[in-house]
Amino acid sequence: MTDHRNNALKYAQDHKEQSLEKMKDIISIPSISTDPERKEDIKKAAEWLKKELRELGMTKVEIFPTPRHPIVYAENLTAGEQAPTVLIYGHYDVQPTDPIDEWNSDPFTPTEVGEFLYARGSTDMKGQVIATFSAVDAILQTGDLPVNIKFLIEGEEEIGGSYLKTFIKENKELLSCDFFLNPDTGMLGPDSPSITYALRGISYFELRIQGAKQDLHSGTFGGAVHNPAQVMTDLLSGLHDDKGRVTLPGFYDKVQPIDDEEREELSRLPTTEEFFINQAGVKKLWGEEGYTSVERTGARPTLEINGLYSGFIGEGQKTVLPAYAMAKVSTRLVPDQDPNEIFDMFKAYLEENAPETVTWQLDKLAADFPSISDRKSPWITAYVKAAETVWGSRPLFDRSGGSVPVVVHIQQNLGVDSVNIGFGIPGGNLHGPNENIHLPTFYKGVEALVHFFFNL
Repeated sequence: MTDHRNNALKYAQDHKEQSLEKMKDIISIPSISTDPERKEDIKKAAEWLKKELRELGMTKVEIFPTPRHPIVYAENLTAGEQAPTVLIYGHYDVQPTDPIDEWNSDPFTPTEVGEFLYARGSTDMKGQVIATFSAVDAILQTGDLPVNIKFLIEGEEEIGGSYLKTFIKENKELLSCDFFLNPDTGMLGPDSPSITYALRGISYFELRIQGAKQDLHSGTFGGAVHNPAQVMTDLLSGLHDDKGRVTLPGFYDKVQPIDDEEREELSRLPTTEEFFINQAGVKKLWGEEGYTSVERTGARPTLEINGLYSGFIGEGQKTVLPAYAMAKVSTRLVPDQDPNEIFDMFKAYLEENAPETVTWQLDKLAADFPSISDRKSPWITAYVKAAETVWGSRPLFDRSGGSVPVVVHIQQNLGVDSVNIGFGIPGGNLHGPNENIHLPTFYKGVEALVHFFFNL
């Protein structure tokens, strides 16, 4: 096994250019999932993956059509029943390129500048997909797989993965595995390998407060008709107390506490208080009393007002009493909170506190559960050792403030934990102009994956 590992590592090192060319090939396909005019490019990307997976040595490769964009599945189970089975995730769709005039090169013409490759999808996440392909290729070119491999690669992640949840639920046997490898997160720096072991969920609402049937003259009706904008601000201001805590009754009842060991892990992260101040450009931080900013943004739930609209908002003045006010409100949730229960809590708050002078409507726009993986699982332990071997330092354990629904769908339907890693670094501009991937980190990532598969 040691000889095979060393031979696979040497193969990966000797074939860096081959990995780079494959990344450039798939990146060059403008598979923008939200653009109907790119439907043929989406199909082309799926077919490219199918061909590549067959050449890679997968014994079964299939494209599953969906109501929107196809899912690519592949497997090689030749390691046998005694070996663990890993389900590797990926998505081949990318974000739109707007604003195009802010790009320094064509978004779909991969361009090397120094140690970086610039192109849409380079870091999110076609580059990460190719890293897994390159690691598996290096192992198969020099021997047999030490683990069973399955690939699940979708084309709708950037538009919410609308069909993937259904596909996972309907194909539990096909996708059965010992753990899920999600290389769609990232690193906190080129010398800071990272494992994202927890992801927050979300419960998102739209609230509309309705007063009069139309905008009214504020001089004629002000003081006699309750202003929906005032009602909205009164309701929203009551959602936090003076210690930064959410006031919805029951909001914290199911929140898993942060123990001392986990707090010590989170304190190793380079995201200090100064980092948040500098990145946000604010004078002073705010948040729930008793927690650091790292803990508040990853391990604690939050409630945020994402948007407000009411009345006249143009230049100059117009003295109106608005007919209605609208707000977008989201909550980021941590284990073991239920997004549907949070919606019910917000609805109960409105029923108790909204005045009879107005009517209101609350709509649920999104509901995804949080997830957490065991930091001491054999799967995460195997990657910790792999990262230590390649980077020479113990990985950082990070709790993401965002949401990755596929991790939750896998956990709920297949009952397995995830290993959430990635090789994109800060400054990669995913979703923005001049998206890029740091090639030295990408190549180290391939080597880390080789070690990881052998460590398993």
